[in-house]
Amino acid sequence: MAFNLNDINHNWTLFLDRDGVINVEKKEDYIRNWDEFQFYEESLLALPILAQKFRTIVITTNQKGIGKGIMTHEDLNQIHTQMVLEINKAHGRIDHIYYCADLDNLSPNRKPQAGMAFQAKTQFPHIQFNESIMVGNRPSDMHFGRNAGMHTVFLATTHPETPFPDASIDYRFDNLLAFANAL
Repeated sequence: MAFNLNDINHNWTLFLDRDGVINVEKKEDYIRNWDEFQFYEESLLALPILAQKFRTIVITTNQKGIGKGIMTHEDLNQIHTQMVLEINKAHGRIDHIYYCADLDNLSPNRKPQAGMAFQAKTQFPHIQFNESIMVGNRPSDMHFGRNAGMHTVFLATTHPETPFPDASIDYRFDNLLAFANAL
């Protein structure tokens, strides 16, 4: 049985995937620069609500495009800088962004492994994984959350065919705003 959304209080931490959660995911490709980045309108409406509900909000995102040489760390940092500026303008908040550029799917920092969660815990020692939620649009996001001991929320933005109920998914919503409104 899923945890109760009413149990969430301001001490909780929200882990968000990026592509397919905050912005439109490029099918079979990578967001290489800011011009290719497109927010989901719902995410810009959701993030101010979530900023009021959670003590810490971090993004954890796999970014193989860097490892493949399609883009650079600087390209990604420029995207993230502009993204955070836009989120702040909308009265939302992102406390930090963790990413993994490794190509090896078994890298400890590549989702579904929990390395980025442990990086967040190092930077924000108050994080308690049993009071954390991972929100993502892929099974690997759900497994990342479970591997770190988090609760999970699946967004059916890009993979609505993902089976539910599923042992790795506590809740399923159509988009980030539907999740925020359920809190």
